[in-house]
Amino acid sequence: MVSSQNRSEGLCAIYIDMGTTNTRAWLMCDRQILARVSEPVGVRDAARDGPAGQIRATLRKLTVNLRSEFTLSSCAPMCIAAAGMIGSPLGLAEIPHVPAPAGIVRLAASSRWFQFPEVSELPILVVPGVRSGPERMTIDTIHQTDVMRGEETLCVGLYTLGLVRVPGIVLSLGSHWKAIRLNADGCVERSVTSISGELVHAAQMQTILASSVLRERPGTISQEWTEAGMREQRRSGLARALFCVRLLELAGQGTSEDRLAFMIGAFLATDLDKLVASGMFLSDLPVVVVGPAALADAWREALTEASVSAKVVAPDSTEAALLEGLRRILVEACRESPLVETPRAQL
Repeated sequence: MVSSQNRSEGLCAIYIDMGTTNTRAWLMCDRQILARVSEPVGVRDAARDGPAGQIRATLRKLTVNLRSEFTLSSCAPMCIAAAGMIGSPLGLAEIPHVPAPAGIVRLAASSRWFQFPEVSELPILVVPGVRSGPERMTIDTIHQTDVMRGEETLCVGLYTLGLVRVPGIVLSLGSHWKAIRLNADGCVERSVTSISGELVHAAQMQTILASSVLRERPGTISQEWTEAGMREQRRSGLARALFCVRLLELAGQGTSEDRLAFMIGAFLATDLDKLVASGMFLSDLPVVVVGPAALADAWREALTEASVSAKVVAPDSTEAALLEGLRRILVEACRESPLVETPRAQL
C-alpha cells in the first residue's frame, strides 16, 4: 500500500514514460534519480504486432532491471507511476482522456491505480492524457480536436520548475510534433499534433530517400539546408519537396546530412505554417521547445524568423521536468487517497 507518510519527502517510486517507439523508467527517492533504464519498444509495436504481450514483457524487464539497483540503495519503491501511451488502448490499461483545461489537480484526480502481477507486484498509478476541442467529434470538427498522452505530465513539470512562462506554448518534438498552449494557471488549454516525427523517420528508413539522407539522428542540422527545404515546400508542396531530396542526390548536391536537413525543413515548414495560420503561435506568447537538441535548435531558428520568441529546454532539464510532473501527480493522487490499497487489475 501507499500510505500517507509516503506522500512527499522521501517518497521512493518507479516512474515510467511510454511513448510510441520507446519506453523509459527511473528509480527515484524523492527528486534523486538512483537508476534509469530504457527499451526501444512502444505502443507502435502493439499496433503492428497485435496484443500487448510485448508491452508487458518490456515493462517487466525495465522494473526488474531497476530493482536490481535496490541492493545498492536504501530506497525500496512503494509504487509505480506511469504516463504516456501506457494509458492508451494499445498500452497497459486504457484511461480516458480528461477534457482541457487540465492541470495537476484534474490529472491526479483522474489517474487510476492498477495491479498487474505479470509486470510487478507494486501498485501502478496510470496518468490520463488530455483531450481538447469540441465535446462531440465529427468529420467537420475533427480539425479542432486533439489529444495527448505524456506531454501533459511534462507540462506540469515545466510549469512547476519555472521552465515555461505562462500563458505560453510548449513545442514537443518526439515521434509526434505537438504544440501545446498553457493558460495563465499552467493548465493544458489546447494542442495541435502532427505525426511529422514518425514521417521523417519513415522517409529516412523506408522510402527511396533512404539512400539520399543520413539514416540516423543528426548531431547538427544545417540552417542553410533547412531553410532551403522550407522554401521548396512552400513553393512546391511537401510531396514534391521530398522528391527534390532525391534529385539533389542525383545532382551530387550536398552531403547526406545536408539533404536530411533539407527534408526536415520541408516537414518543419508544413507544420509551422499551419500552426501560425491557426493562431497557435502568437507573437506575444513565449515558446519553449523540447526534443532532440539539433531538431529543437532548427525549430527555434525557424520560429525566430517567424517573429515568435522561442527558447530550447536542454534534454537533462526536460527529463527533470517530466519526472517532477509525474512525482507531483503521484503525490497529489496520494493526498486524495492517503491510504491506497493495492487494487485489482481493471482490464
